Amino acid sequence: MKRPRKGARRPPAAQHPPSFPAFEAIAAERGLILATLIACGVPRRDRADVAQQVLLGAWLAVRRGMYRPDPAIDPRQALCKWVHAICWRTASHYRERASVRHEVIHPEPLALMRELARPSFEGQLEAREVLEALWQLKLWQLRILLAVDDPESLGAYAARHGMNRNTAASRLRIAREALALKIRRWRR
Repeated sequence: MKRPRKGARRPPAAQHPPSFPAFEAIAAERGLILATLIACGVPRRDRADVAQQVLLGAWLAVRRGMYRPDPAIDPRQALCKWVHAICWRTASHYRERASVRHEVIHPEPLALMRELARPSFEGQLEAREVLEALWQLKLWQLRILLAVDDPESLGAYAARHGMNRNTAASRLRIAREALALKIRRWRR
């Protein structure tokens, strides 16, 4: 078999159509995730955080259309293999972090922990104000504000919902103004 020359374009890795399993199907593989993290040497104290990163990464990848299983393989088996690969990569990235590889020496580590663990009272109040303001918005305003966090562009969001790009941008502007007005009213 002839090797491709250096810099040659390669065909895309996945030739299959994207599949969009529910988050519950991904979360059902939590046992596999924890077993993989244990096998990769993730300490017990960090397993829950790394498992959460795996679930979030898998869900965001599904939403971006990156999950493309082979239709010839059993769907659950394909999902398990894919989640295992994401888990393995996340664990390897975890091990390479400087905070994991190096210890920070501090003269009074318990005092440092008390400072870091204490949540800001002002930050909690601001977060509650924003959440209250969000729940008072209309449903379409809340949806367009949440669409900003999607990996897809606003134009793709507009096309998916059958509206003009300019209409989506206008609705986003209106929703942002409504949220700012609600927050100002809360702070008065």
